[in-house]
Amino acid sequence: MQTTFNNHVMQRKLTRSNNQMIAGVCAGIAEYFGWETTLVRVIYAILSVFSAGFPGLILYLILWMVMPRQ
Repeated sequence: MQTTFNNHVMQRKLTRSNNQMIAGVCAGIAEYFGWETTLVRVIYAILSVFSAGFPGLILYLILWMVMPRQ
């Protein structure tokens, strides 16, 4: 049982999603963790607004460049 779980976890990759509004970063994160895409987008937007916007924008741009396409 443990080996099957470890193999499943090892096969997942964090990639940008085709379900995208801008670049698919938030949707890719949601798919990776098995969360709702809309929830991740709303949480990201709220955190970006409360952090004065720039750290969230810079993080998004970095993830856009680093995360491979699906």
